[in-house]
Amino acid sequence: MATSEIISTGNQGLDTILRGGLPANRLYLLEGAPGSGKTTLALQFLRAGVQRGEKALYITLSETREELDVVAASHGWDLNEFDVFELNSADGVLGEGREQSILHPWEMELSGTIKLIQQEVERVQPCRVVFDSLSEMRLLAQDPLRYRRQVLALKQFFAGRRTTVLLVDDLTGARDAGGDTHLHSLCHGVITLERLTLDFGAARRRLQVQKLRGIDFVAGYHDFAIRRGGLDIYPRLIAADHHASFVGDPVPSGVTALDSLLNGGPLRGTSTLLTGPAGTGKTTIALQYLHAACERGECATIYEFDERIGTLVARARAFNLDLQKHLDSGCLSIQQVDPAELSPGEFAARVRREVEERGIRMLAIDSLNGYLAAMPQEQQLILQIHELLSYLSQKGVVTFLINPQQGLLGTMATNLNVSYVADAVVMLRFFEADGRLRKAISVLKNRAGQHEDAIRELRIDTHGVRVGDPLVAFRGVLTGTPEYSGARSPLMEDR
Repeated sequence: MATSEIISTGNQGLDTILRGGLPANRLYLLEGAPGSGKTTLALQFLRAGVQRGEKALYITLSETREELDVVAASHGWDLNEFDVFELNSADGVLGEGREQSILHPWEMELSGTIKLIQQEVERVQPCRVVFDSLSEMRLLAQDPLRYRRQVLALKQFFAGRRTTVLLVDDLTGARDAGGDTHLHSLCHGVITLERLTLDFGAARRRLQVQKLRGIDFVAGYHDFAIRRGGLDIYPRLIAADHHASFVGDPVPSGVTALDSLLNGGPLRGTSTLLTGPAGTGKTTIALQYLHAACERGECATIYEFDERIGTLVARARAFNLDLQKHLDSGCLSIQQVDPAELSPGEFAARVRREVEERGIRMLAIDSLNGYLAAMPQEQQLILQIHELLSYLSQKGVVTFLINPQQGLLGTMATNLNVSYVADAVVMLRFFEADGRLRKAISVLKNRAGQHEDAIRELRIDTHGVRVGDPLVAFRGVLTGTPEYSGARSPLMEDR
């Protein structure tokens, strides 16, 4: 069985989704609403051909060359790299006398337009062609049946010419014309771009390969962004494709009593959820582990959704954790994340770069509330987190998830049920004793092995993180505000 040559689309992310690229010498449909990025992706497709020494042709029925020049210039590209055939004025091309014909003007316009396109293709002999856009042909055809015949005629015209054709459709009037289903069945592959407007923040864009004959492509939605240089497409993360061998040994924090809660520390390739009300020390405990990792020479990354980087470094310094030296050495990276501007797909791509390019061994997400803001649909968020944690587990990365609970005192609640996706859950609480507000720490579960079931006091001060002896005289632990009624001796004092 003959196999077709695979050619690059000019976009690395899309090539990954397509498992290498598009089969050459076929007809493809690129569809999407105005503003979704079709023209930019089409230009990338032609430029990839030019870089291979191929002739390329851009046929525009909707935009003028000046408008295309503006798009190309915004990405630093030059339209002179390939041929551009402009058909924006029927009067200039077909003449004004067509109005006096006994035939309908649209019949002459459509037939004449198709003929001129064929003549230009014969002259240039391109290997890649972009036809932008089908909505203009649909408008000229008037009749759905005639429109379908002309598209089929175009396909037959290009057949046997060793030309890869990209038909661009902005979906204007597609349903009224009945052309959508026909086009999908007619083309060898269909790529759909979408632009979504959220209630707040930047517009989100996503891509889906609806079909591609003979290729086992990555199905589903893939986030992307339009930036200078083209489309940044982030293929959907599939954890099973990224397994790496590692030893699942415990990872210490440098605080023996803290490590003993998890029988020596969290294992490599596991995720730990730190949950509790604001102010109980969740971020500081994560920083303790990250600082210890950097002291061992392991690279680590913090994704900070809530707190400013400067504030985080200053607070860590107050608790005897010098993060600045590790930032300066490049061992530690703190990345400020704006959830209003970042899609979950781009965030997953950032994490992959940290793991595969920097080789990080530990990662912290602070906090999941900020991550939730990046994707309001909770069910999809759970799936995204699950796949991301599975990927990090496959790579042997120790992950800390910080999940603030709502409220400060009383029964605590969370707007995101992620405890089941984490391998270990560490609970922090306030409690009252001797007229002072103190903190308690306990481990609720640890899939990776044994863990303490005791409740211990937690102190975070200028001496760093300290964990006290088990507190055996508690009342109301499950209320969210446990009270300690035992002797003073087990409680830690200031040093």
